[in-house]
Amino acid sequence: MIFSKDIKWKQLWSLVALHASIIIGWIAYYNYQPKLLAQYNYQDYGFFLVIAQAIILFITPPVAGWLGDRYRKRSGHRLPIIAMGISFAAMIFMTVAFTLIINPPEAFLFLLPVLIILWLISMSIFTSPALSTSELFAPSGKLPTVVAILSIVSGLLYSIEPIIVDIIDFWGAPFTFFAGGALVFVSGYYLRNSITNSTITDTVPENTVDDSGIMSYVRIFFVGLAFGLVTAVIFNILPDKIGDKFTNLLNLGWQGKAWVSVFLALSAILCIPISAWVEKTGLQKSLRIGLIFSLLLISTILSTSNTSTLLILLFMFAAAYSVLSVSALPMALTRSGLTHKVLAIGIFFSGVELPNSIIDALMY
Repeated sequence: MIFSKDIKWKQLWSLVALHASIIIGWIAYYNYQPKLLAQYNYQDYGFFLVIAQAIILFITPPVAGWLGDRYRKRSGHRLPIIAMGISFAAMIFMTVAFTLIINPPEAFLFLLPVLIILWLISMSIFTSPALSTSELFAPSGKLPTVVAILSIVSGLLYSIEPIIVDIIDFWGAPFTFFAGGALVFVSGYYLRNSITNSTITDTVPENTVDDSGIMSYVRIFFVGLAFGLVTAVIFNILPDKIGDKFTNLLNLGWQGKAWVSVFLALSAILCIPISAWVEKTGLQKSLRIGLIFSLLLISTILSTSNTSTLLILLFMFAAAYSVLSVSALPMALTRSGLTHKVLAIGIFFSGVELPNSIIDALMY
């Protein structure tokens, strides 16, 4: 049953709202970062920011996870680190918006790359602790359903990214950053209140010993790395590879990114039925099946030229990617020790971000 009574739906919807605001924030960042650098003649900082982003997204999630676990042990909740990161991110959003509105003199423009780096840090601080709260809203057996709902949101938002970018361009940079800050702050406040006003407990009993060895966290990192590799291929390599082959299909004239949008929407829609299959099959077996089929289908898609075959392969890949999406994060949560739940999610997302960061640096 999808809408299980075992899931705390009010809290989950608040997390979904925050997750959506994070994705929209990243879409705005990737849309405006190169434009702002060009506008203020900071193109020479482009590669530096790519490397800085890679380092920040690799290091910050585990650090934020470690801090989140410390707060859990000390104050009974990971909410302080989430609230701090959200407030910081909203402040940076507003600062960038104000800076763009007043059009500061050249002497102050050196602050722009600094603000971009601070924004990256602030978003990384709260994202992993926030998403780790999913384990508070459902028993471990229902985590694939919870993650499926989050995957639907991310998949559908990324599938309509061109529309979001058009809206962002229509609004302009100042209003976009102002709205982004407000969206992150309001959704974060909603999550915090929904947890605070509930009976959810997040305490770590005294004298609790971590029941997972270091190899568990190494495996969690490699699970994130594998998921991140497949995701990076979808966003960075697949559009160019399938764009030319599908240009004239049905006389639609779509580019590669449009076909990837369709792929992401299909994968998102498949997440709910597939999450039920994952819950019955088991996380470890599902993860292995999803990863093996994803890698096999990627290699086949990149080497196939027949259009009809490609369509079938992409449909199969969408299903395999859905399996991977709804089993990877729950695997990280269930493999972590009792005292280091948030750290485990930080390590997972550190692995997720690494392949995309490497590809960004190589393609710059």
